Amino acid sequence: MKEKILLGHGSGGKLSHELIDNLFAKHFSNPILNQQSDSAIIGIDASHIAYTTDSFVVDPIFFPGGNIGNLAVAGTVNDLAVSGAKPMYLSVGFIIEEGFSYDELEKIVISMADDAKKAGVTIVTGDTKVVDKGKCDKVFINTSGIGILNKQNIEISSGSDIKTGDKIIINGSIGDHGMSVMAARNELNIRTHIETDCACLNHLISDALKVSDKIKFMRDATRGGLGTVISELVSDSDFGIQIDEEKLVIHESVRGLCELLGFDPLYVANEGKVVMIVGDEDAQKVLAAIKESPFGKEASIIGEVSEYHKGMAWLTTGVGGKRIIEMLSGQQLPRIC
Repeated sequence: MKEKILLGHGSGGKLSHELIDNLFAKHFSNPILNQQSDSAIIGIDASHIAYTTDSFVVDPIFFPGGNIGNLAVAGTVNDLAVSGAKPMYLSVGFIIEEGFSYDELEKIVISMADDAKKAGVTIVTGDTKVVDKGKCDKVFINTSGIGILNKQNIEISSGSDIKTGDKIIINGSIGDHGMSVMAARNELNIRTHIETDCACLNHLISDALKVSDKIKFMRDATRGGLGTVISELVSDSDFGIQIDEEKLVIHESVRGLCELLGFDPLYVANEGKVVMIVGDEDAQKVLAAIKESPFGKEASIIGEVSEYHKGMAWLTTGVGGKRIIEMLSGQQLPRIC
């Protein structure tokens, strides 16, 4: 096998078949994928399914604690899970720049296979394209996912059952992913110990759903961070949302880098954080379930739904003041996922 990806690897000929057999089929192997048909034939016994797609263009493609492959699997698994669905199947599409390192591509593929296995999802189909050098930045990945959605969870995506007094929970610290990627960018020459929080959260979410039927809304706080999730949720609603700044977990290394670069951690991307709105009566029970997960050790109740200031969200500061949480204007961090 060549050390670099060649245009011939995307031609559909001998090199393409070698790449598929020696790399993708080798690491993603399962009975459905191994058929190598034009379409994956899968059986789903469900009245409702969740279906999502996403593309990943992060720069750099390797960063502390992960790489673009981890993002691709976790991002799609989490989009399904926060909809209340059980993630089942993924597709993977690669757009690769001519000359890209075969070894680095294999590292990405191995990480995707490992994360899919841990999440309990199956990569059933995929595609590979190779473009001329300079027409793509190393590698871009597109993933789509299918999950089974139980009828009782259909309203979670819309948050239509939210009411005053409901509690807001997040499963840990904010800003880790965005700052890990920024620190890894060569032009900044920054040394930190920040690692991405990238993780598949479907098992954590499943455990929470098992202990409560009062989870009324979930969203993963990726691009735009926690602030954007809260702003989108409260927009044009008949309630307000209050967040307690002292309840937010922001690691000192993240806070320091945000201050250095002029970013607000409230709007920095995460790749392993779910925001939940839970009925007050079940909030502590859900929190306890989340804390049992390795991805929920720092989980906390960070605020609540309020009858005041309808359609607005605000942060109660440590000194007792209030700061309006508005929609992020523009692109704070380009190519973060």
